[in-house]
Amino acid sequence: MSNTAVHAPVAGRAIPLAEVPDPVFSTGMVGYGAAVDPPREVIDAVAPVSGKLLRLMPHAFVIMTADKVGVLVHLGIDTVALEGEGFTTHVSQGDEVTAGQRIVTYDVPAIVAKGLNPVVPVVVMDERNADNIKPDEAVLEGAVIAPGADLFTAHT
Repeated sequence: MSNTAVHAPVAGRAIPLAEVPDPVFSTGMVGYGAAVDPPREVIDAVAPVSGKLLRLMPHAFVIMTADKVGVLVHLGIDTVALEGEGFTTHVSQGDEVTAGQRIVTYDVPAIVAKGLNPVVPVVVMDERNADNIKPDEAVLEGAVIAPGADLFTAHT
């Protein structure tokens, strides 16, 4: 069993995954974790863990850690429909990245202007047991956090 600390990819108010207004995330369909409601400005999304950038789309990315924990960061809800508009990638799929490294610049005001919710779910892919995810106190309190702050620990 390993413990993987997952950090916030963006600044904002930490929230439980259950508060994300999309059942794919709020019910744990793709996995469990937490989310961040970002400030309404252009921000950088950073790697929440170190590992290999397994998948990179402008609106989302997956990093696989050395312990084979896949962490998905999804920038906004239903943002796939924007086909990359509002996102600028700074790395390439397949790259090794370190926690805190800039991955995508996220134009939050552009997403909000399109009528979409900019919340950023962060989940452990395919984690089926919510008890394996221990949210940080900031998530439970709805605290405002900085990028790189502790978000949750995955016990896998």
